[in-house]
Amino acid sequence: MMHKALVACRAGVGSSLMLKIKVEEVVRENNFQLEVEHSSLDGLPGFTGDIVITLVDVAEELAEKHIPQKIIGINSVVDKEEIKAKLESVLF
Repeated sequence: MMHKALVACRAGVGSSLMLKIKVEEVVRENNFQLEVEHSSLDGLPGFTGDIVITLVDVAEELAEKHIPQKIIGINSVVDKEEIKAKLESVLF
C-alpha cells in the first residue's frame, strides 16, 4: 500500500526542504512505499495523505490540533537513522 506524507514547517522553506530531501533519500534507500510532498503548514488543511513529517516543536503543536494524520516529529533534519526509525514506526 502506498502511503502519502507531507513534509511541512511553518514557512515551507529551509528546514522542511532539507528534511524533504533527507526523507526522500531514506524512502529510496529502504524502498518504503511512501510518496512525499512538501508545503508550509498552510497546505495542511487540504492534504489528504496519512502522514505529516515535521520538526519536533511543530509536531507538538499539531498533536494538540488532533489532525487525522499520523505525525512524525524529527529532531535533526540530517539524521537519516532517526528519520528511518520514525518512518518505520508508522509504516509497519
